[in-house]
Amino acid sequence: MARVLIVSNRLPIRIDARDGEATVTPSSGGLATGLGAPHAASDWLWIGWPGDLAALGEAERATVLAELERRRLKPVALNADEVERYYDGYCNAVLWPLFHYLLGRLPLDIRTFDDYKRVNERFAEAVLAQYRDGDLVWVHDYQLMLVPELVRRARPGARIGFFLHIPFPSSELFRALPEREEILRGLLGADLIGFHTASYLRHFASSLLLSLGVATEIDRLSWNGRAVRLGCFGMGIDAHGFDKTSRDPQVLERVRDVRGDGEVRMLLGIDRLDYTKGIPRRLLAFESLLESHPELCGHVRLVQVAVPSREDVRAYRSFRSQTEELIGRIHGRFATPSWVPVHWMHRSLSREEVVALYRAADVMLVTPLRDGMNLVAKEFVASRSDEDGVLVLSEFAGAAAELAEAIPVNPFDVAATADSIHRALTLPPDERRGRIRALRARVLAHDVDRWVESFLAALRDGGTAAATARLAPTPAPVLAGLVRRIRAAERRVVLLDYDGTLVPLAPTPEAAPPDAELLALLARLAEQPGTELHVVSGRDRGLIEEWLAKLPIGLHLEHGLWSRASGDAEWTRSGTRDLPWRDAVLEILRDYTSRTPGSRVELKSASLAWHYRGADPAFGVLQAKELRLHLSERLSNVPVEILPGDMIVEVRPHGVNKGNVVERLVRGEPGEVVIALGDDRTDEDLFAALPPDAISIHVGATASRALYRVADVGAARAFLRALVADDEPEGRARGH
Repeated sequence: MARVLIVSNRLPIRIDARDGEATVTPSSGGLATGLGAPHAASDWLWIGWPGDLAALGEAERATVLAELERRRLKPVALNADEVERYYDGYCNAVLWPLFHYLLGRLPLDIRTFDDYKRVNERFAEAVLAQYRDGDLVWVHDYQLMLVPELVRRARPGARIGFFLHIPFPSSELFRALPEREEILRGLLGADLIGFHTASYLRHFASSLLLSLGVATEIDRLSWNGRAVRLGCFGMGIDAHGFDKTSRDPQVLERVRDVRGDGEVRMLLGIDRLDYTKGIPRRLLAFESLLESHPELCGHVRLVQVAVPSREDVRAYRSFRSQTEELIGRIHGRFATPSWVPVHWMHRSLSREEVVALYRAADVMLVTPLRDGMNLVAKEFVASRSDEDGVLVLSEFAGAAAELAEAIPVNPFDVAATADSIHRALTLPPDERRGRIRALRARVLAHDVDRWVESFLAALRDGGTAAATARLAPTPAPVLAGLVRRIRAAERRVVLLDYDGTLVPLAPTPEAAPPDAELLALLARLAEQPGTELHVVSGRDRGLIEEWLAKLPIGLHLEHGLWSRASGDAEWTRSGTRDLPWRDAVLEILRDYTSRTPGSRVELKSASLAWHYRGADPAFGVLQAKELRLHLSERLSNVPVEILPGDMIVEVRPHGVNKGNVVERLVRGEPGEVVIALGDDRTDEDLFAALPPDAISIHVGATASRALYRVADVGAARAFLRALVADDEPEGRARGH
């Protein structure tokens, strides 16, 4: 079984230094609890920041490092300034509020991304120092979103997974991030990117489309020659451990102490003291409950545990003051000498103390404004071995997608939240127990072990690995060998696509003219002894003739319908001129153009094309899918082909394709070598028609029947330059 390298911002430990001695104990966070058991029971390594060791003496530090080594924990050292700028300045000041939909909390000027990048590089170096062939690298959370790509650059064949523990925001919000493209590229270094819910996955896919122009097919995409898979893996908890703790006699004794005589009903909230958890609105809802139902005064109390969080950050200190002032107001309005409505506990609790509160509560309030999952909700359910209690759950928590039997609330609607709390307090016993039983069955079945197993099984997926290998750029030594073979040939027939192969794809045809460097390269290549150079494109004759006609090359346009030999001013046409379907298709394409802003119709001699590169990316993809379905139905008995391309849908007659050009140009003589480069679906016809010993090269990361592959337009040009240069192919042509 392959080793797993867990990579997270913090190591799963807490370091305490007292009286000249340092101790290392496990921390109680969700990730530490979730992965602690499989890490301890295997040879896995865990890479992360151990916390600030600067205050430790030399002997204490040595003790701590030895203990970390014994536990297979690999520390990444960060100084106080790095932590402040990377963690507080970018992770928590920029990414945390943005991903939780709180744009108003973003800094006015974001200047700490370089620090975030440098720390991510440090983590990647730590991974590479431990990495062995066959290891699985599992990177966690928003603090390390650049690490997958950084590791990928150094270890192209590594199996890398990434899991996001917080929400991924809608694409409209994510676009507010100045570094959005770098973050997305960092994540796409992974083979598998996991999210808690399907909505987060959809938001990520939409962001890829809008920011990078990368379309996702259901749960996977192609990126830089690799297949990247997206998945939903709702994190579980140590459910059976919480269930067992809830039955412990000492815990049950604490439950009796907390509940007393049971005359006062208990509402419970347990949260980190964070502005995303919705504590002030929860307090306002409780206040509204007491206003609307004065009969509850003296008969219900709210126990609010606020675990200290980021207390050295001014915004969090201010948030705590605001919360405590609100509690003071409620006490001033409703408290009596014998009853206090809110019990405020600003401290950390042991698991036993937490479970005792879970068991004692009549109603559990989990009402964050936005939360990736919220494991507290699941802990409460797992702890109710008495099969009683009610869960009130925010619809903006990821757990709401799984815990359907909870009472849902919109925490932004204070009055409705108060009504839902009242409903929870007055549920009939049979309904109460029925809901909690259903919740428990689901939480106990989908525990943290299942989460770990499902993610790692998907990461190990051999099918995905095979797809990745097929889409990887051809290694440098192989490309160098092709160059030597081509140079040695007596006759060379070179067939080149234009858009996406020689020039980058552009929103409109006129926006992709050849630059001076390309024109010089084509001229030099065509002048090589024994070389015939041809451009074979789906474009019409207008611009290509204007741009390339002066070069000593052959031109074959509209997929080979029109051809013009080198040095010849006349065009020849092949194929039928009878196109009875054209007017009907043109009407359909114009209708879709009118309904899709930014799209356009291109009229060619024998085909029609609908371009949507200028449209809103997400809407354009949806419209293109609908158009293809519409055309397929209308043209089912018509001799045409419907070709989906890169932001284009084209309709052309059967028999008109780039493969016909091969028949006219390739002689099959001894000493002849045929080279073809192309990037899209129409070039597959060209590749299919080549002789068996031809050199076919696909440009880009999509699937192809071509025998070889280069990464992009720059790599394609570099390969062609190598054919006329004295040195080996350049680095980009090598797939680097």
